Amino acid sequence: MVVDRCNIAVLGASGYTGADAVRLALGHPGLRIAALSGDSKAGQAMGEIFPHLGHYGLPGLQKVEDIAWDGIDAVLGCLPHGASEEILSRLPEHLLLVDLSADFRLRDVQVYQEWYGREHTSPLLLARAVYGLTEWARPALKGARLVACPGCYPTAVLLALLPLLQAGVIVLDDLIIDAKSGVTGAGRSLKEANLFAEIGESTHAYAMGGHRHMPEIEQQLALASGRGVRISFTPHLLPMSRGELVTCHVRLAPGCTAADARRALEAGVRDEPFVHLAPEGLSPATRHVRGSNHCLINVFADRLPNRAIVIAVIDNLVKGSAGQAIQNLNVMLGQHENLGLAQAPLFP
Repeated sequence: MVVDRCNIAVLGASGYTGADAVRLALGHPGLRIAALSGDSKAGQAMGEIFPHLGHYGLPGLQKVEDIAWDGIDAVLGCLPHGASEEILSRLPEHLLLVDLSADFRLRDVQVYQEWYGREHTSPLLLARAVYGLTEWARPALKGARLVACPGCYPTAVLLALLPLLQAGVIVLDDLIIDAKSGVTGAGRSLKEANLFAEIGESTHAYAMGGHRHMPEIEQQLALASGRGVRISFTPHLLPMSRGELVTCHVRLAPGCTAADARRALEAGVRDEPFVHLAPEGLSPATRHVRGSNHCLINVFADRLPNRAIVIAVIDNLVKGSAGQAIQNLNVMLGQHENLGLAQAPLFP
């Protein structure tokens, strides 16, 4: 299917991810924003909530049940888990669905219940979902009705490790991932822990040994390797608005070196429009990708024998969320994958 012009609805447009989806869609020549939802903000103009988006003639925010779906082709679901599943499962069948929540990422409903503390009530819709790590899902995206965008941490980790795993230069034993993200990853709702006085001039680890992105990373690595995978994953919150850096400590396959890993990454991302290998010796930084849909990766020899350090950076709101959603929708619609995503990183 090739669609030249697509009318979209952004659900959850009053959150950070929803706002970035709107911002990116405004620069997309093939998308028209036909409806915006934000149940707690229904009746307000987008400019009242986000003044930087107040001059584009956007529709006002509505409750989801008040949206007229007949003139809409696709939905970007920027809703919390639980709410997303419940709402998307009752939308008209003609709609293409790109979900940014966690509700359709995990294949096993029992695993979902264990990590998200609720029963999955749409297993039939879940069975139709495509896991939308675009670079590894393109064939399945064409013709898909529902795409589950990966979480921000899994996006960075998988883009860094899947090319190495495919090339056979790493093994998945003793995989240690140290991850850091800006505070927008925690959403826009008021939380004491996210107040400036709590996070400014400070950083801390959280969800040690129990972050919800762990089973998602393990699921995809297991599917790629054909074996069960367990990882050590520790996320940290940094006092910045957006950006994400993951440091993956990996064991090299017998006979392989960090130089072999670099060559594998170079080959694996050579034709990718948004995933890049950094110059040798350059440590990727979040400032290198801020505001863009790009992912920058590099690999370094570890001082420990037979190990390497793989670093990847993304903007958690763009490549880790709204940008990847639009990239997926482009593929679903048969449009050029880069449409709406040509923004260069913002620096300084």
